[in-house]
Amino acid sequence: MKRHITSLISQGFGKFASKEFPSWFQKIVNSSYVSLMGLDMSEFHAPSTYKSLNALFTRHLRVPRRFSLDAEEFISPCDSLISECGDILDDYALQIKGMRYRCGELLGDEFSEEEKSLLEGGNFINFYLSPKDYHRYHMPTNLKVHKAVHIPGKLYPVNIPSLEKRLNLFIENERVVLKCETQAGKIFYMVLVGALNVGVMQVSFEPRIKTDSDITSVNAYEFENLHLDKGHDFGCFEMGSTIVILAQKDMLELYVRSGEDVKFGQNIAKLI
Repeated sequence: MKRHITSLISQGFGKFASKEFPSWFQKIVNSSYVSLMGLDMSEFHAPSTYKSLNALFTRHLRVPRRFSLDAEEFISPCDSLISECGDILDDYALQIKGMRYRCGELLGDEFSEEEKSLLEGGNFINFYLSPKDYHRYHMPTNLKVHKAVHIPGKLYPVNIPSLEKRLNLFIENERVVLKCETQAGKIFYMVLVGALNVGVMQVSFEPRIKTDSDITSVNAYEFENLHLDKGHDFGCFEMGSTIVILAQKDMLELYVRSGEDVKFGQNIAKLI
């Protein structure tokens, strides 16, 4: 599969964002971005302290956020807008109202039909991270990661206007699919979806995953005993993008609705 023009554009932007300019100029770049995008920097270091635009994008919280340690509470993995959420019916979830996609196609061919069938009657949640949001992502519960699959693809924008006009956007874009298991033995998937200028998706526990690169084939990585705690920071988007959670039937009781803004650490569902 040849690389799409959107991937090449994103790679070029990534080189600019990663470049460390002279401090006087970098301060102008950073402060301009903060002002233009309306970033709330109250939980972070001053914009002038970041040595590149990418360092600003991928900023860490200055003070860790508190969240519920109750094993039944499922927290938001990121700061985002819930662009859609609801029930998975006949293998379909919503990209946005009026635009459906097949969950099986989103997961790709590295998962069996039996694995995909567990999602029927379950829930989906789409988290849209805008360019102004905190870009790091965290584990929503104590879990075990069984598998990570990197699926190269295009990098179309994933903002609301794009979601409303391009069918199967999540399926066409580059993505990383994580198969996870809760402490109660329920299966869910976290899908990191790339976007224009957001080709790089870091996955800290699997450095072999190289997104927005010259890799054009699907690669799968399996893990024997990879347990991660709720709130664990496992990477970031190098600018805003989307996370999709697909959960098996009778796993989640959702607290949130489409159109709500959520913060990392907020209780968004109850584990049944």
